[in-house]
Amino acid sequence: MAVAVITGAAGGIGAGLAREAARRGMQVVLADRDADALAQVAAGIGAAALAVPTDVTDAASVEALAEAAYATYGQVDLLFNNAGVLTTGFSWEIPADKWQQSLDVNVTGILNGIRAFVPRLLAADRPARIINTASVGGFLPSPLMAPYSVTKFAAVALTECLAGELKIVKSPIEVSLLAPGPVKSGIFREAPPGVAEQFHRAMVDLLEANGLTGDEFAPLVFDAIKRGEYWIIPQPGAFEPGFSNRNAGIAERRPPQFFLVEED
Repeated sequence: MAVAVITGAAGGIGAGLAREAARRGMQVVLADRDADALAQVAAGIGAAALAVPTDVTDAASVEALAEAAYATYGQVDLLFNNAGVLTTGFSWEIPADKWQQSLDVNVTGILNGIRAFVPRLLAADRPARIINTASVGGFLPSPLMAPYSVTKFAAVALTECLAGELKIVKSPIEVSLLAPGPVKSGIFREAPPGVAEQFHRAMVDLLEANGLTGDEFAPLVFDAIKRGEYWIIPQPGAFEPGFSNRNAGIAERRPPQFFLVEED
């Protein structure tokens, strides 16, 4: 029976992925720093779920997650490095600790997952897949979301580097980059003060109006995994127009344009 390990599994995308994995007959190892919410998700899944409270910013904590997964099931087939945070505001006003939190969770969290699991996956020498969650925002930077844009761009680059390195060592491990569009979750829970609050409210409203639930989103991801896709972009309507325009703008050396900024 296949085993999926999912970080950020206490809500949103991660919880949806966990429930979908269980529906598809997998054992699931759920990781999140919110132990209470994690236990609730695991209880809803039942015997197929193992909850392991984990802080992805702490390498020792992620190492303990890997140890628990292998001690319990003896294998890992899917690793979702999914945990993420988002902070809004002007880049010069966002506190240093919030910038650091974004870097620690969104980038170092993925790196810690890679460092804990890849050596074990290589030793097993059997097919497996690592899925790193970036975002449409990992291709389309947004004002007032600088920490998120910066770290999700980094997640895209790290994932491509990992895929290339695994090819170099001729590993059977495959890699995917997951780039969600709007998905309903608690990621916009912290509202900034001042002018940026309007942007924050607009994004929350947009998410509620157009976002998929985690349970609606997850089957799209697993279907893409089944097809063996590297680029998993389940909501192309939120990606293609902006991505095409950005690529054309770079090719033509046009300055960036942003939907929030009124041009003079």
